[in-house]
Amino acid sequence: MPSSEALRTLRWLTRSASGVLQHPQTVMQGCASSSTRLMATVSEASPGISTQTDSRTPWQPPAPALITVHSFPSMTPLRFEEYSPDHLLVPLRRDLLHRAVIYEGDKTRQGTASTKWRDDVHGSGRKLAPQKGTGHARVGDKKSPIRRGGGVAHGPHPRDFSTDLPKKMYDKAWRIALSYRYTRGSLLVVDNLTMPENSSPWFWKRFFEANPWGKHHGGCTFVKDRMDEELFSAIAEFQDHCRILDRPDLDVKDILKNGKMIIEKKALDKILRDHSRDIPRPPPKATYPEGMYFS
Repeated sequence: MPSSEALRTLRWLTRSASGVLQHPQTVMQGCASSSTRLMATVSEASPGISTQTDSRTPWQPPAPALITVHSFPSMTPLRFEEYSPDHLLVPLRRDLLHRAVIYEGDKTRQGTASTKWRDDVHGSGRKLAPQKGTGHARVGDKKSPIRRGGGVAHGPHPRDFSTDLPKKMYDKAWRIALSYRYTRGSLLVVDNLTMPENSSPWFWKRFFEANPWGKHHGGCTFVKDRMDEELFSAIAEFQDHCRILDRPDLDVKDILKNGKMIIEKKALDKILRDHSRDIPRPPPKATYPEGMYFS
């Protein structure tokens, strides 16, 4: 290596003090060759410094979801509302939607089917006939499942069909279903879902004729924040075209049904607020009593 050659040259100079005077050309050539090799090795080992600046763009937060709020029943656009991409731009995950629908279906199963097994039937356990000597088949007591009035063999008993699903996964399934509606353009947000004053019962018939939301177009689902008996009774006559639900009765499977979904803005905001437990939130700021200062 060049460094070892330079070291040997220096040792040779220190050992022979008269060597510099006797052989000056040899000493200069050895030092020059060693320094040249050392500089070449250093230049090869260290890469060249690039003078080009980094042209990569800085990170920017994702764009929010933009929703148009309409007036009902004219469906005239009123204003735009921005929602977080964690609410209405969640990527589609069919596995979470499937688990949420199964979870909701299992919770609605009553599980009240009940039959009397052999031990539940009232009666004596005495054997009806001897085991042998009668010439007939063997028989047990009168509670046997093969006899009239006996118990039911392996019949159902009351049970709980509900299954478990983590709350954060269920909350994300809600936002996935709403995002699926939003990305397909089938989520319509209205300011206030009410019937106009002095409207006849045939108002909804004209409404579905003017808007392609009837049964021939997949139907629609109306979601209101609170129960309105007049509105619910009026829409009940047109169940072939639409269905209406209030916010507490809405489930994930209801969001995925029908072609269109018309929801009140208040109901949408409350749904997103109640089903955002899996979204990380910034820690709360510290609050101090009045008059307390820190230097």
